[in-house]
Amino acid sequence: MASILYVCVRPERGAAEAEHASFQRGLGVTELDQLDLVRNPLSDEVLARHDGFVIGGSPFNVTDAVKTPLQQRVEADLERIAARALTGRTPAFFTCFGIGVVTRMLGGALTLKHPESTRVTEIVTTDSAASDPLFGPSAPALTVFTAHKESAVAVPPGATLLATNEDCPVQAYRAGTRLYATQFHPEPSPQDFANRMTFYRNNGYFDAAAFDAVEAEILAAQDVGGEGLLRRFAETVA
Repeated sequence: MASILYVCVRPERGAAEAEHASFQRGLGVTELDQLDLVRNPLSDEVLARHDGFVIGGSPFNVTDAVKTPLQQRVEADLERIAARALTGRTPAFFTCFGIGVVTRMLGGALTLKHPESTRVTEIVTTDSAASDPLFGPSAPALTVFTAHKESAVAVPPGATLLATNEDCPVQAYRAGTRLYATQFHPEPSPQDFANRMTFYRNNGYFDAAAFDAVEAEILAAQDVGGEGLLRRFAETVA
């Protein structure tokens, strides 16, 4: 059986545990190994042992002007995973904060000009996505959840844009054949995403005074498409 590792980048333990459960359900696997990268560095043995990686979100931002040694180490460890996937050795699926790490590693630029609040939105797939094993079946569009402050200015050098929308031009791309990065969150159900809001009520992803209205919009989301991407990712790993 293929071994997929969920890499946690969230300091909040409750949010991390819930995200792990969301990824396990989204991937459709009975077991999902976990590495809490905030509290444990990535070892060479762990990097080599697993057949695939999924990387969760984080309140960290690559564009942060001041970074703690912890954040610097976390970003360096994520780059090691991305570099391994870029060579084709082990597939990896980076989400949210992770797309910033991968974009910088590939020589791309990041911006704060295309933030998306905590919400449900529609993204459209590109012509290049038609032949992609993950995104092709989701064409021409899919509904997803977003909550981010930074994003890629443009698809980084050597990568293939897979999904976009007007508010955030770079929603997903692939680098090589086995490295995927999405700005959106593919793993949560509407209830999962609503629950996550409680951990980040005051982090600037939405108006805290409008919590109930935002939560209601999230819970009303229909046909959210991220789970299909993760299931197909798990199939490629297997």
